[in-house]
Amino acid sequence: MLEIACCELTSAEMALNSMADRIVFCANNARGGTTPDFYEFLHLKRNFTTPVFVLIRPNGGPFYYSSQEFIEMKSSIISFAEAGADGFVFGILTAHNEIDEEKNRELLELAGDIPCTFHRAFDVTSDLNQSAETLIKLGFKGILSTGGQRSAWEGREPLKDLIAAYSDKIDIIVAGGVRSENAAEIKDFTQATNFHSSAILKYDTFATAPEIKKLKKLVT
Repeated sequence: MLEIACCELTSAEMALNSMADRIVFCANNARGGTTPDFYEFLHLKRNFTTPVFVLIRPNGGPFYYSSQEFIEMKSSIISFAEAGADGFVFGILTAHNEIDEEKNRELLELAGDIPCTFHRAFDVTSDLNQSAETLIKLGFKGILSTGGQRSAWEGREPLKDLIAAYSDKIDIIVAGGVRSENAAEIKDFTQATNFHSSAILKYDTFATAPEIKKLKKLVT
């Protein structure tokens, strides 16, 4: 499975017209991704059939949210679910960077049968194995991860271990600098079957169809 992270409409339209299996739609790439514009999401759903997962994150920075921000997250899930979101990507940590089971459970319950991925907040928790077990227990369908490092290549060892230990229970989605130039090596080393990429090359601004095509061939 190849999902493309799209933080603006141009990349989203490009990816949805490409060989991508799905996209994660968000905004504000410079801030690490935030909840996207609702009406841009509606445009994508009305014009494309490829699944659109929605990032639910009220602001960039730490993954610990205020009461008001948590209310915003719940409201966003309700709105995007009613509008046809195919999946959600989110993650809430405690002030000590551990998984907030209560708040994540509330969001999962609001999402209902819509599959949810826990995003890279996972990578800043103290024990990746314990965190993976918690997310499985809560009912997440996927974990977006670099293996706790800055990039997938740097985190290839822990990613390999996570995939070996948990891939029969939850999708470990390899993220962080995944491009056509390194995807095959990452796949061979980690034995990953799920990948996440912006498909934006070094001197580009938007995702490109040739890069997505190369990635798709390399990871499947």
